[in-house]
Amino acid sequence: MTDIVVGLDLGTGGVRAIAVDLQGQIIAQATRSYPLLTPQPGWTEQNSSDWVEASLDALFDVTQQLNGHRPIALGLSGQMHGMVPLDTQGKAIRPAILWNDQRTGKAVAEIEAAIPRQELIQRTGNPAITGFQLPKLLWLRTEDPLAYTRLWQILLPKDYLGYVLTGEAVTEPSDASGVGCLNLANRQWDTDILHTLDINPALFPPVIESTAIAGRLKSEIAARVGLPVGLPVVAGGGDNAAAAIGLGISSSNLNRGSLSIGTSGVIFAPCDRPIPDPEGRVHLFCHVDGGYHLLGVTLAAGGSLRWYRDTFAPHISYTELMDMAERSQPGARGVLFLPHLAGERSPHLDPDTRGAFVNLSLAHTQADITRAVLEGVAFSLRSALEVISAIAPLDQLLATGGGARSHLWLQILADVLQTKLIAPKAEEGAAYGAAILAMVGIGVYPNLATALKILSQDTNVVQPQPNPLYEAGFKRYKLLYDTLKAVR
Repeated sequence: MTDIVVGLDLGTGGVRAIAVDLQGQIIAQATRSYPLLTPQPGWTEQNSSDWVEASLDALFDVTQQLNGHRPIALGLSGQMHGMVPLDTQGKAIRPAILWNDQRTGKAVAEIEAAIPRQELIQRTGNPAITGFQLPKLLWLRTEDPLAYTRLWQILLPKDYLGYVLTGEAVTEPSDASGVGCLNLANRQWDTDILHTLDINPALFPPVIESTAIAGRLKSEIAARVGLPVGLPVVAGGGDNAAAAIGLGISSSNLNRGSLSIGTSGVIFAPCDRPIPDPEGRVHLFCHVDGGYHLLGVTLAAGGSLRWYRDTFAPHISYTELMDMAERSQPGARGVLFLPHLAGERSPHLDPDTRGAFVNLSLAHTQADITRAVLEGVAFSLRSALEVISAIAPLDQLLATGGGARSHLWLQILADVLQTKLIAPKAEEGAAYGAAILAMVGIGVYPNLATALKILSQDTNVVQPQPNPLYEAGFKRYKLLYDTLKAVR
């Protein structure tokens, strides 16, 4: 029997499970979706029970495709920053509050009133941020004190799934460093921060290494999904860090990062030391390889295009939209779009900023407006890249996500960012990285550096072309943001 490992990625839109052989070839895969809840403007939630049911169904589907292959480990990945509050029975007290939820503005102010912003950045790599888990905990304490008194543990999404699978509540540094209270120097919870905020550190699970075994598959779960009882479950990583490993991006090659264009847009830059941006405009997190990484995030990248299509062009396919945008020209004939439809992370850290179209005229067409959406997302990402490049310069970015399937959008991004983009012909994502972490966790490979040598990918290269229209557009973009902020 041929040995395989399973990778499981708990995303915002759905879960993906894959089976990978020890040479890195995908043997089987399955996906399941679940709903996103928006009970109030600015709130995003999901039922953790939906995650569990979808994940178990996806795992069962994968095991039915194994045809004699033998599973020897399971690795986890998932959306970061979410909060699953559990009571002493291990039951979720309320729906999980997600990474893009913006309800915690007052909690962020409370944290920064208690702990100077610069000290928080030096300790954790980041200021207090609305989407992070720690402000969600303070929000719960203020808005639902009865629920807060019932708390036994708060877990990140993938770690909650690990708890359901194994009965063990643990986390690992890449995901934990997006909570808001992990000390990056020692990669453990910062008890000084928690005591200052009058939070019991015992609410947070132990932090183990990303390649450590978090627990072993419970018998009742094993019976349902068709995996072996006691299967090692490896801690894994947050989705961006796991996806980076799946692309071969690590602290051993500091000049290569990644650019993901999914619902959000994310620039990932590996670094070997924890050097934060002094103003906290981009995130600094632990990487799963023992190093660190900077992360610049545009909250609505592909999300902006999806919003535009759903709102204004629901009967037009994405392919047709891209063809239409190509009929416009660089600069979108003067139309400018701000993609801040869900507030913004990098570099503004502004949950209240909003999107805009400006400079519209009777002469403009849908082609111009569609292209403006693509360019506005690129301008937003450039704002983040400029901050990252001052700390960790990048020569090239591996481009992934749904947006990377468009040659037009890739060329716009390369030209605006003035960085070479490399698009893998096959992109396997965070579940693949979770599988690689599982291989290292059970000793198939002695370390990640050795494991990454199994990866070989065909790629398409997009070279940046200088374009003065984009340079002018970017200056106007920054001016527009500042102007709208001043009048808000």
